[in-house]
Amino acid sequence: MSSPFRLDLPVLLPDVPDVRDACVTRLTDELAATAGIERAHVIPATNGHPAQVCIHYDPDQLALPRIRRIAERAGARITGRYGHVLWETTGLYRQRRARTVTERLKQQPGVVEAAANAAGPIRIEFDRELTNEAALRQALRALGVAVAAPAPAEQQALPAHDGHDHAAHGAHGHAHGGLFGERTELIFAVLSGVAVGLGWALGAFTGIAAWVPLALFLGGYLFGGWFTVREAWDSIRAGRFEIDFLMLVAAGGAAALGEWFEGALLLFLFSIGHALEGYAMGRARKAIEALAELAPETATVRRDGTEQEVAVEDLRVGDVVLVRPHERLPADGFVVRGTSTVNQAPVTGESVPVDKRPVADPEGALADPQALNAAHRVFAGTLNGSGALDVVVTKRASESTLARVVQMVTEAETERSPTQRFTDRFERVFVPAVLGLVAVLLFAWVVVDETFAESFYRAMAVLVAASPCALAIATPSAVLSGVARAGRGGVLVKGGGPLENLGTLTAIAFDKTGTLTEGTPRVTDVLPAEGVAAAELLHTAVTVERLSDHPLARAVVRHGEAEGVAAAEAQDLQSITGRGIRATLGGEAVYIGKDDLFSEVEGPALPEAVRQTVERLETEGRTTMIVRRGSRYLGVLGLMDTPREAARATIAHLRKIGIEKMVMISGDNQRVAEAVARAVGLDEARGDLMPEDKVAAIQRLRREAKVAMVGDGVNDAPAMANATVGIAMGAAGSDVALETADVALMADDLRRLPFAVGLSRKTRGIIRQNLWMSLGMVAVLVPATLLGLGIGPAVALHEGSTLVVVVNALRLLAYPDRPDRSATERPEPALGA
Repeated sequence: MSSPFRLDLPVLLPDVPDVRDACVTRLTDELAATAGIERAHVIPATNGHPAQVCIHYDPDQLALPRIRRIAERAGARITGRYGHVLWETTGLYRQRRARTVTERLKQQPGVVEAAANAAGPIRIEFDRELTNEAALRQALRALGVAVAAPAPAEQQALPAHDGHDHAAHGAHGHAHGGLFGERTELIFAVLSGVAVGLGWALGAFTGIAAWVPLALFLGGYLFGGWFTVREAWDSIRAGRFEIDFLMLVAAGGAAALGEWFEGALLLFLFSIGHALEGYAMGRARKAIEALAELAPETATVRRDGTEQEVAVEDLRVGDVVLVRPHERLPADGFVVRGTSTVNQAPVTGESVPVDKRPVADPEGALADPQALNAAHRVFAGTLNGSGALDVVVTKRASESTLARVVQMVTEAETERSPTQRFTDRFERVFVPAVLGLVAVLLFAWVVVDETFAESFYRAMAVLVAASPCALAIATPSAVLSGVARAGRGGVLVKGGGPLENLGTLTAIAFDKTGTLTEGTPRVTDVLPAEGVAAAELLHTAVTVERLSDHPLARAVVRHGEAEGVAAAEAQDLQSITGRGIRATLGGEAVYIGKDDLFSEVEGPALPEAVRQTVERLETEGRTTMIVRRGSRYLGVLGLMDTPREAARATIAHLRKIGIEKMVMISGDNQRVAEAVARAVGLDEARGDLMPEDKVAAIQRLRREAKVAMVGDGVNDAPAMANATVGIAMGAAGSDVALETADVALMADDLRRLPFAVGLSRKTRGIIRQNLWMSLGMVAVLVPATLLGLGIGPAVALHEGSTLVVVVNALRLLAYPDRPDRSATERPEPALGA
């Protein structure tokens, strides 16, 4: 880890008495458990100044947007002092140029973090007390980088309180970085090649005056070195010696020796190679941009009894939009009229269209759309089938699931992976070492029988051969392609770090409810105590559970409604974390929960007959709920949550691709957990776990292996934060799940998990191939140039390897959903550890 950066974040803490409250402790504990954060603590409010969270973190490993989401998930909100912009730009055609722009931005007053990517947007985190968006745009213009202007509707849609500016999405500026737009560098490189080729031909095959080929070679220098000079100057101003500087030194050395053709050829090959590199990297960028273009630009909305066509950005929550057959859905919402099938693959990666039908209670659905069944919910950018649908809009265009996925994917592009950080550190040592070697070689004539000119030429050839061009692009090209492919497959990977870490996993821990099971339990047993009628047991349970939104409570209520139970009115619901609930009914206290709840509350002890009933049901894999009203035990309810159909096959597939240990960690009863674990083929089940127990279980597993935690992103957030990788299920249907984890499976489908792990393994393999290829080329060319290989052949091989590396990375865009060879892929050790 590099030197930690200290950041004092003004926050709006939860409404608590003081900073020692459990909510604040949860916030600092979750922050401190996150990879990249060394320490997190709260500075209490003093003299009218608000409380602050002081975070010591490594910005190379963890970006501020992730810290913001963790804080908000834990109940705090960062105030508007720290701004966040994600801008689409033109002028960043090379990864090295993006790195230089990043370094220059970090030198601007008030910039906390900056990250640019040749195939993506620029992300800047800044202190509003020291700078603003206008100053940042001006700084970028001074660096020759143009920011795309946001559309007016998009500007209006941006929230006013969070300091975000996501002008990148759907916006297209008119500055394209040069006279010929994005093709300028390629055109300059071609002109350089024409000049060099013509000059060589005239000099070799005609008796034309010597100044004519020289003039053409100078033209080759001008066109071939135009962008190289600019980038070298920018990198020097940023305090870095980049590859462009090495190329200029070599070209200048060739000119000093009178080898104008060699120098011009070097600059031509260098410029054409990196112009083509920019084109190839643009392929990966277009794969991500395609996500943003899925949503239609207009929608047909029913307003005031008429149908109107409006811009998607003008849709409001509560609008009813008409979706005709085979049209794309314009917004997130739920169906109120019509039935159809919807192809959700663009958002969730599901290969089979999903049946959609109207909700029974539109008003209730609009109040809590996330509680709706998947059969009612629809997402922007998905494709309607053959039926017409009326859909109520639940989110504005800028807040839709698709828009947030695009935002998170583009943010992920700017986060560097562990291997990328390693190669950056390597280059910082390697480039000065190359310059030192070249300086020594300049004096080879002192000990070798040759002229200074020959030593100088050899030194320039070695300089070209040792320049790590391919190394600079090897990792970012692969990470970008991997993140883009994952997004297209319904898996949101939040950066190069999680993408690489997925490939190192040897253990996975699963939550039970909603992850390995369907998450919709049903009542299977109603067993009243002696002398109690089943109707009284159900009446009491349904009346109290109506006050709760827990999945088990909803199952009891559904069963009661199906049985025609008439519920009364209960009051004063209290949750007893991990144990059950308490409420008041008819002046009597009612307790419903696990057997250990009744050893903690006042009242008569649990009768032996009830205890035996509980043990029998739990042995059969049931979750049990004991009901007590006043001093009377009314009986036991047994519920069962069935395993997912795909769970067993998924576990078997994960085992084939190298996951050695898979366990369940659940708050449910140990016997129930063991029954489900046996049904799906897990190695181990750990039940009766409180949230803090899940964290401890993950920490123990992490001491033995690289472990992922798979859950629903709500109750499992602390455990996810402590795992090597946190994976959330069904993120398309849950805002919390979408924000929580390092990796989000957009569909509520476990079968996406082997795809994500397999893609990560493939990405790591390609990164390794690229690194060996780039370093191997240097290892071959340096001895070859020492033994007499010329500058021209050296630069041709050198730039050729750069293109091979990029094309190799682009193969990830074609990674199949279910690769046949996945069973042979094994986890690889981390690079640069």
